[in-house]
Amino acid sequence: MKFTTMLKMASATAIVAAMTSGAYADSHVHPETGEKLAADQTFTYRLLDGLPSLDPQLIEDVSGSEVARDLFEGLVNQDDKGNLVPGVAESWEASDGNTVYTFKLRDNAKWSNGDPVTAGDFVYAWRRLANPETASEYAWYMDLMSVENAGAVLAGEKDPSELGVEAVDDHTLRVKLAQPLPYFADMLVHTSTFPTHQATIEEHGDEWTRPENIVSNGAYVLTEWVLNERTVRERNEMYWNNEDTILDKVVTLVINDENVALTRYRAGELDRTEIPSGQYPSLKEEFPEEALVFPRLCNYYYTFNLSDKGPEAFEDVRVRKALSYAVDRKVITDQVLQAGQFQAYTFTPAATAGFEVPDVDFAGMTQADRDAKAKELLAEAGYGPDNPLQFDLLYNTSEGHKKIAVAVSQMWKQKLGVEATLSNMEWQTFLETRGNQDFELARGAWCGDYNEASTFLDLLTTPSGYNDGKYSNEEVDQLMTDAKTAANPQENYTRVEQILAEEMPVIPVYHYTRNMMLKANVENWPVENVQQNWYSRNLYKVAE
Repeated sequence: MKFTTMLKMASATAIVAAMTSGAYADSHVHPETGEKLAADQTFTYRLLDGLPSLDPQLIEDVSGSEVARDLFEGLVNQDDKGNLVPGVAESWEASDGNTVYTFKLRDNAKWSNGDPVTAGDFVYAWRRLANPETASEYAWYMDLMSVENAGAVLAGEKDPSELGVEAVDDHTLRVKLAQPLPYFADMLVHTSTFPTHQATIEEHGDEWTRPENIVSNGAYVLTEWVLNERTVRERNEMYWNNEDTILDKVVTLVINDENVALTRYRAGELDRTEIPSGQYPSLKEEFPEEALVFPRLCNYYYTFNLSDKGPEAFEDVRVRKALSYAVDRKVITDQVLQAGQFQAYTFTPAATAGFEVPDVDFAGMTQADRDAKAKELLAEAGYGPDNPLQFDLLYNTSEGHKKIAVAVSQMWKQKLGVEATLSNMEWQTFLETRGNQDFELARGAWCGDYNEASTFLDLLTTPSGYNDGKYSNEEVDQLMTDAKTAANPQENYTRVEQILAEEMPVIPVYHYTRNMMLKANVENWPVENVQQNWYSRNLYKVAE
């Protein structure tokens, strides 16, 4: 069964074929819409933190992935609605009961140094991801994709060469799965599956992603990277579809304070920035065309450290439930954030494709009832005025995260007499601290790697590389394993969500919207793509 065929854009191709790479700039007119284009096609946006890595197999954050989608291209991409479209692969098909996938690669894909992009580049990257020596935080993703022998390779029981991926020839990639996985192709949008240039990595080692060394295959090349300050990426003349790209340059500026970023946006220094917590209503009134809010496939939660390093108090489910019940999510969404976020009582967002939000007990209670139950549970666990519950709450440095942490800690203090000490860390240190279980309660957030409920619920299975709280439940593990081949996985997902509500290993707080300021002359932002996988090559700026 063929899932997609070669992308056909007859009208666009006819126009583009007659143009050189500089034709858009020369004509100042968009080839399809006829809009007059701005002379300066530079897009500048704000990042909260510096980028820990730009290595596709080592990236673990959303911001890094955004940059990587410009620098590298995988087998598939997404369109502005989140549908799969060809990337390096022109077409793909499944056979043998959906356990063998064959990808036909385009013959004009090149690396930025002129080398052809081949199936062998994907084999190298995937083996590198799964190889324990790489120490990728996303190595588990290869097993999650059900690639044959991935689990054994990750465990060091088999050599990476035995991973179920092979180059049949330079333009044919074959992947064998251990079991059928209906959404396998959707998972390939993730940056960890992007190809990497073996010769460059072998020559430069850990320094291979520096601007002076990097060889990439995306629509842009990295020309500047000042850690915790800025990155610059510019058009890749070797990109197979460079003629169809309009933006010439993309700049990121690291600005830790969201209010400072907004000031710089107002001053014209940024084309895009996040809306500070609570300021959407006023900004929407002032900038009706620039203040944007739309659903996003992400959740926001607090995770309990249930490992041996965690506090004894959190081993008691009554304590975990009490803390979760006492969080007034409506106050967080309607008073603190004020940008259309959704109160969360399940881990999986309602925006997830095919997911039916199940009923969980505490979601149906009034907040007054939840508060009363929280007091009862905490007292049963032995905590009260004479023995107050105390712990540290960790979050990564951000004014928005701070506001939420302050509000939640005040709720706990006022309702339960709980003493939560707030502490913050810069992004990279925070990731390492949380990943090493050197915390008690920590902020968490997850944006779907693909649009299916398992991208969230697999996070809380025992083997997940991002199960930082080390929650473990055999029934959850089995339900998620069975869901991969179930005719109706919703039944499994419903049960898992019910177990999570019963055991409360995490406190779901809210489900995201994307709320941002975007200059009115920036066109084609994919507001209908809930994953928010955007590509700079699809954007353009019109003349003001």
